[in-house]
Amino acid sequence: MSNHLRPLEARILAMRQEGLSDDEIGRKVRKSPDRVARIAEWAQLPGRGRPRQDDGDLLSPIQRRVLAMRWEGQSHEEIGERFRRSGRYIRQVEGLAHFRRYRELLG
Repeated sequence: MSNHLRPLEARILAMRQEGLSDDEIGRKVRKSPDRVARIAEWAQLPGRGRPRQDDGDLLSPIQRRVLAMRWEGQSHEEIGERFRRSGRYIRQVEGLAHFRRYRELLG
């Protein structure tokens, strides 16, 4: 079982491993047996419970896009026009993105 599941998902999977039925689990977590079964099924889908390590997950979508556009050589003002924001705002978004990357590198 993964350590990165939501608390309810982890609890339901743990109780299932202990041998409790969905009815018993449902009473303990105040959910219907059908709901318990769906939660357990969803918790075991691929991609659930994996930690976020990717740089794309570290940055917000706008931060990733601003960095990509800056890498392409666009100015803060050009990017700001596209996002209907000021160049100053885009400069702040870029700065925060760099800060987050450096903070992640430093651990």
